[in-house]
Amino acid sequence: MTIKQLYSLAREYDIPRYTTLRKRDLIFAILEAQAKSHGLFFGEGVLEILPDGYGFLRSGENLLPSSNDIYLSQSQIKKFNLNTGDIISGAIRPPKDNERFFAMIKIEAVNYRPPEAANERVNWENLTPDYPRERFILETEKDILSTRLIDMFAPVGKGQRGIIVAPPKAGKTTLLKEIANGVALNHPETYRIISLIDERPEEVTDIKESVNAKVIAAPFDMPADKQIKIAELTLEMAKRLVEYGYDVVLLLDSLTRLARVYNIQVPPSGKLLSGGVDPAALYKPKHFFGAAR
Repeated sequence: MTIKQLYSLAREYDIPRYTTLRKRDLIFAILEAQAKSHGLFFGEGVLEILPDGYGFLRSGENLLPSSNDIYLSQSQIKKFNLNTGDIISGAIRPPKDNERFFAMIKIEAVNYRPPEAANERVNWENLTPDYPRERFILETEKDILSTRLIDMFAPVGKGQRGIIVAPPKAGKTTLLKEIANGVALNHPETYRIISLIDERPEEVTDIKESVNAKVIAAPFDMPADKQIKIAELTLEMAKRLVEYGYDVVLLLDSLTRLARVYNIQVPPSGKLLSGGVDPAALYKPKHFFGAAR
């Protein structure tokens, strides 16, 4: 939905100072106004299950906790066999007197499928890694040569992992954007996710505006623990979609910066590699890179 459409709805519901609100805040202000007029409305988010058994649906913008999260009870999680990373859609209600969050009343879909299908999925750990049997066609326009060259000399298969190794300012981010748009054009049935870790905010905006994919970003001005949380929840979301049979393309920019973030957060093991990298900090980035199926 465009800003103009949101402004039109804001005027309809008499939301004060709506032009000063950020897009996400404006959407929730409209939803809150709709809730007051109709009692219920529709909500969606990525599930994060807490140690106590209940969970929250996080916003698709950056997947971090916020006051606009949607509460999901432990009974609903058990009933539909839900896991962290599932994309949940359904009817929600506004918080009551002593409540702080919106609450899910009825689950309408899990990962865009009927909720009953959750009991039939194959868990990620039971999926078999295999060599690719199908390939992605990345070529789009005749004047974009990079994706054409990838198709010719380094074709990308479904279930395959790949890494771009290049010096700074060589155009890695531009190549990732062209790959994402190539997949979107030639394989529209795929679910495309771009995870940006430790990027500049202006580059995040540029990618969101130029790529037909879901962009989840953790800019460089964000604390390291939040960057890690975003990266891990993004990976869990991709896993849940694969369990449901979707073809998912996950592009990470960049693996090097993700390893640096883990190097800050991981407790020191007493050993150091060249460059001051703790060996324990490399486990999670390797797990992220090795997640292809």
